[in-house]
Amino acid sequence: MQQEPRIQRLLSCRGHVLDFRKKPCVMGILNTTPDSFYDGGRHRDKALHHALSMISYGADIIDIGGESTRPGAEAVSAEEEIRRTAPLIRELKKHTSIPISIDTWKAEVAEEALQCGASIVNDISGFTFDEALPDVCKKYQAAVILMHTTDRPDQMQWSTETGGAERDIVALVKTALEASVANAKAHGIDQVVIDPGFGFGKSVRENFILLKRLHEFHSLGLPVLAGLSRKSFLGHAVQTHNAPLPSADDRLAATVSANTIALFNGADILRVHDVSEAVATAAIIKAVGNA
Repeated sequence: MQQEPRIQRLLSCRGHVLDFRKKPCVMGILNTTPDSFYDGGRHRDKALHHALSMISYGADIIDIGGESTRPGAEAVSAEEEIRRTAPLIRELKKHTSIPISIDTWKAEVAEEALQCGASIVNDISGFTFDEALPDVCKKYQAAVILMHTTDRPDQMQWSTETGGAERDIVALVKTALEASVANAKAHGIDQVVIDPGFGFGKSVRENFILLKRLHEFHSLGLPVLAGLSRKSFLGHAVQTHNAPLPSADDRLAATVSANTIALFNGADILRVHDVSEAVATAAIIKAVGNA
């Protein structure tokens, strides 16, 4: 009989420990960009207030990003990313002790953020875009989130109904994440979370296959993050006949439903725009588990 993998249930974030045995964690998204697909430009002038608001609603982590990763987004320089994120991280650290994550794949941006007080590096490329990033994470003893993607954001397309019938998307993503994790381990990084990368280079069908089979990623022995919040593939599922695709503003109910499924299928972290709804969802799942 094949032995079940031992899953890492604690994540040490430079002195702060997240315990997934007690409950799944909620990561609040804070974009300081003008062009993110949902909240672009909404919180740039009141970012600190929004971060503190998410914490008051129960966020366990705040994830700060200075470059949009939506499909087709234009790349920005490391200097611009730092300008958008570093002062906010420094200021937020004065008001909270919860972990702050920097959403970047650039070593230069990550190093500045870690110097300012971030404790997690959330890399959409899974250490594949910038070979210097693992050394920076090791230097500062940062926890890392390694996501799967097939392309850089400026080369990606929005999720569509077509494709996905020929390839085993779970096997493909798992193999790529195994390589990313091996790279992290080779650099002495053992505080790792994996993210299958919903919406990044996958068809609509493939995204739902990943959601249905999310529990299979625990075979890597690591916590799993699900980033489903208001993504376009959810809009395809709830789109009514001949109606336009629901906008990101109209995908909250779909997001709550998807997050519920993700938690039932083993997600340890939900990365969300809407913290209070995600915290409530996690609480209901916990109550069912305790019943």
